Amino acid sequence: MKAKTAVLTAVEQAEVIDRELPELGDHDVLVKVDANNICTSEYGAFNGARKRPLPLTFGHEWAGTVMGVGAQVESVKVGDYVASGYQYDPYSEPSREGRTSECTKLQSADHPNPDGYFGNAGCANYAVAKEVACYKIDEGIDPSVAALLEPLGTCCAGFRRFGVSYGDTVVVIGAGTMGILNALVAKAHGCRVLITEMMPKKLEAARRLGLEAIDVSACDPVEKVKELTGGKGADGVIIAVGASGAYAQALEMAKEKRAHLLIFAAGYPAPTWSLDPNTIHYRRMVIVGSYGADAQDFREAAAMINMGVADFSELVEERLPLSQIQHAFERACEPGMFRISVQCQEA
Repeated sequence: MKAKTAVLTAVEQAEVIDRELPELGDHDVLVKVDANNICTSEYGAFNGARKRPLPLTFGHEWAGTVMGVGAQVESVKVGDYVASGYQYDPYSEPSREGRTSECTKLQSADHPNPDGYFGNAGCANYAVAKEVACYKIDEGIDPSVAALLEPLGTCCAGFRRFGVSYGDTVVVIGAGTMGILNALVAKAHGCRVLITEMMPKKLEAARRLGLEAIDVSACDPVEKVKELTGGKGADGVIIAVGASGAYAQALEMAKEKRAHLLIFAAGYPAPTWSLDPNTIHYRRMVIVGSYGADAQDFREAAAMINMGVADFSELVEERLPLSQIQHAFERACEPGMFRISVQCQEA
């Protein structure tokens, strides 16, 4: 069976090809993909900021309908609506211990396929995925919203390791897609959430979602956080932008003792951070790095989407057909954009 599949063939060059799908294995699922959202890492590969092997059949933020299952698939059936998490080996030691994102056979953008292409190939009208990567989504949910499962899951994973408690005040630096998703996860866990940003569009989106947004172009965000917390500072700070200034700012926003910092975002080129270890020592700080998500985090993300804990459609900037994949990437690379969602069943 051939599928119309998007591929990055060179920096700033994307196209759609007819690609032969692999035969279904015992634990494989055939999905009719409705929507695939373009991830930050993917438009970074498109514009050359991130180095990826080419040609790249990208796509790991997708949602669609199960059209066929392998002989031993048990968790989903034909007709189920699903969104994608990660494809991993459930029998590896990390997976058996619940650390599925650390599986040595985790399929990634660098994954080589037998036909010479790399990647997960989810940006297509049909895709073959492992059963373990498929999480059920309720019928009637916007496919572009359902496709937010993967980035939302990574935020659930970060919060699980973060260490803050119900009722704590959390500041999120940056109100892009990942910043707002981090803020919504923290809010869903009972935290008071402040989010800092300078772009009016992002500030407005955050406020429509019920978040306390601080306009950094109108005030000193550190002083504003101190003001809003009665001089105490934040119990925790999530750094959701890969910028050197954000790290320094996080230290100033955090309360003096036992603050938690979550390093969520990567930056390209890598940001620098001048940090005196004595500061961490005397202030008794907890600094956590987070990347990816485990199966339990994707289950939590699916529950959040199915329960409608927020209007996640705020984070879908624009929907474009698969045939316009070059234009979709060009739009995704424009500053300040939320997710560009590729509609895979539209010509």
